[in-house]
Amino acid sequence: MQDKLQDELQETPQEPRQKRSAGIDLNRMRKGFAVKPLALGVATVLLSACGNKQDAKVYTSPDDCINDNPEFAEQCRAAYEQAVEEAARTAPKYNSAQDCEYDFGQQQCRQVETSSGSFFMPFMAGYMLSNLMSPRGYYSQPLFTSYSPYSSYRNRWITSDGYDYGNLRNRNLRVGEDAFKKKPAVTRTIKRGGFGSTVRAKSSWGSSSRSWGG
Repeated sequence: MQDKLQDELQETPQEPRQKRSAGIDLNRMRKGFAVKPLALGVATVLLSACGNKQDAKVYTSPDDCINDNPEFAEQCRAAYEQAVEEAARTAPKYNSAQDCEYDFGQQQCRQVETSSGSFFMPFMAGYMLSNLMSPRGYYSQPLFTSYSPYSSYRNRWITSDGYDYGNLRNRNLRVGEDAFKKKPAVTRTIKRGGFGSTVRAKSSWGSSSRSWGG
């Protein structure tokens, strides 16, 4: 009886074990993971844009910069003075303190006396610094901010010509090549809300080629 059972087992062909991957359509999976032409195009644009950007750090005073870069104390002071001069030349200017404070907040503006009269302008909130360790020299740019409850750019880093670099908490920036280009001097005053209009328009311009200066 036992011999007959063994003979039957030997004669009955055993079904081969099916691999786990046998039921998976590999061609379909490959198609699902294929990179679409549009995605390639977007990736190319992003890589190209990243290649044209540089790191920049925001400081609120020379000491702030020196604490971060003690070996570059002289450069930190010089960059700050340069930014202060640039802020005086390019900052938005108002006929009245009330108009300036409407855009930038109470006690955030100062009066400037000139031979042709006086005007009000916001205090510089900080300065953007890049290439501090480069032998080719550093770049600096004044930044402003608003503490006004009426402003859409409240607590944000803004350049004198209205470019928005994000929240005040962010001190490390990635900026484009034109971030440190010399900006036109501002020679005429604006009314309350004028700076906000420029910031909103800046987002549609896509560059810093326009300003209210001149």
